[in-house]
Amino acid sequence: MLATTLGHARSKGTQTTLRLAGATASSRAVKTAGTHLLPARIQNVDPLLACFSSAANTSLPVSSSSLSLRTSSSPAIAFRRSFSSSAAVTMSSTPQRALNIDNINPHVKAAKYAVRGELAVRSEEYRAQLDKNDDKLPFKHVISANIGNPQQLDQQPITFFRQVLSLVENPLLLQHEEVLINNLGYKTDVIERAKWLLSKVGSVGAYSASNGAPAIRQSIADFLERRDGFPANEADIYLSAGASSGVNTLLHVICAGPSSGVLVPIPQYPLYTASLSLLNAQCVPYYLDEAHNWATDLEAMRKSLTEARANDVDVRAVVVINPGNPTGSSLSEQDIEDVIDLAHSEKLIILADEVYQTNVFVGKFYSFKGVLRRMQEKNPGKYDSVELASLHSVSKGMVGECGHRGGYFELVGIDPAVQAEIYKFVSIMLCAPVVGQCLVELMVNPPKPGQPSYELYNKEYNTIFNGLRERAVALHKAFDQMEGVECGEPQGSMYLFPTITLPQKAFDAAAAEGRAADEFYCLKMLEATGVCVVAGSGFGQKPNTLHFRTTFLAPGTDWVANIVKFHKEFMDTYR
Repeated sequence: MLATTLGHARSKGTQTTLRLAGATASSRAVKTAGTHLLPARIQNVDPLLACFSSAANTSLPVSSSSLSLRTSSSPAIAFRRSFSSSAAVTMSSTPQRALNIDNINPHVKAAKYAVRGELAVRSEEYRAQLDKNDDKLPFKHVISANIGNPQQLDQQPITFFRQVLSLVENPLLLQHEEVLINNLGYKTDVIERAKWLLSKVGSVGAYSASNGAPAIRQSIADFLERRDGFPANEADIYLSAGASSGVNTLLHVICAGPSSGVLVPIPQYPLYTASLSLLNAQCVPYYLDEAHNWATDLEAMRKSLTEARANDVDVRAVVVINPGNPTGSSLSEQDIEDVIDLAHSEKLIILADEVYQTNVFVGKFYSFKGVLRRMQEKNPGKYDSVELASLHSVSKGMVGECGHRGGYFELVGIDPAVQAEIYKFVSIMLCAPVVGQCLVELMVNPPKPGQPSYELYNKEYNTIFNGLRERAVALHKAFDQMEGVECGEPQGSMYLFPTITLPQKAFDAAAAEGRAADEFYCLKMLEATGVCVVAGSGFGQKPNTLHFRTTFLAPGTDWVANIVKFHKEFMDTYR
């Protein structure tokens, strides 16, 4: 095994080890302003190291730092960071405290989450300056294009949803139905739905069953049957505090120890790598095929799986995000069949992250559950052993209710004894927020044609959908105008993930600051325009490629024009 030590000499302090699979990297610590940036400001790294590194927008000044990286033909590496106390961390590392930076859970320190990293923090600082009427900045607004948070970017809530929630939160309003209808614009079906929900959950201030209110689980089962054409069992459905909570539950049950591995797409939403880091489990990366609109690449998946297992990684599951985050891709039915075939032959649990299922602009959404059931129909008995967990959420799509933390996952083909342990795990968490559960019910069972609220619901839904598609197309056209920027046609979700080719001088300038080149570019964009995006290194990318992820949630086109202007000036500066 080759041992490589990068950056400055190791100093006294903490050491944390992060287990990855299939990654190599280079890095250095760069001295600036009397401090050292953490060394994981990494350029052109393999994806897993990038996903976990400070290149994913984390900046902590410390007195010295180093990075020790052990690599071999094995897909498993140990990522070790060592740094000493300084003024930046003294506050939490003094020996007088029982809990200090040296003795907290090392896996928490190792976890990285790019979308809320340094650039996001800097953007909030700029926002605070603007709120104080500070006119020193070269922009008047901060655009948070770093995170899929629709209502922060002026997506309006669906009236039916919010009216029903107002009544379940304050049932006393139901004593004044005439006022609600005649003076406040509530429709009779709003009142009926609120009464029905209250009859099933009691008070939204009370705990529900651990896996969610039974009537709401049944509504989800009915929705899944309408969507896929196959029955669903409410006992296999678990309400969660958004899809992220469901992912956390499932990975806790799947990962039995440090050798447990999960296939994760690269680029990926950093929830998965961060969660596996917290669990001290192995993340086994597989590259998506950028040349084919970020489709799954079965050969790449098999290669990663084979290499990991050859090096004693117990690969147990495969994650697929469809529609894609950060890529915006939408998988074909054949793509999904291929993944199911792989899972069947290799005994892998499929984690299907389908939170963007209503955000599809090209083609149609194919659910893993629906495709699996059709494969089972065509091949009786062959795929009966396939294990699947699919997730959905109220945070995305036309609902966009991130702050209400509502979601669910459905289990298919899971051993009943394992399912009992999953129930126990969610019981430890007590239950998902009950208001969020009610919102899930509204999402899966919205007003239907002929009902009083349908006309307004349909208008609001389509306005949001068409607005998102139009902004995606406009942003894509803007990227077409930009030198060295390539981006596939927007297909779905809320994001574009363009490739950027930068001049060598930009790499040199980034290295001088101890930053990855894509991170340097994104930081300069924020400083010039107020638009906050996320560097591709925060999601993972092939070596020697650069990307960034942006949402297209923000209204208007001025911010897009500002990106185009910035890019031209950046390229001219660093030619």
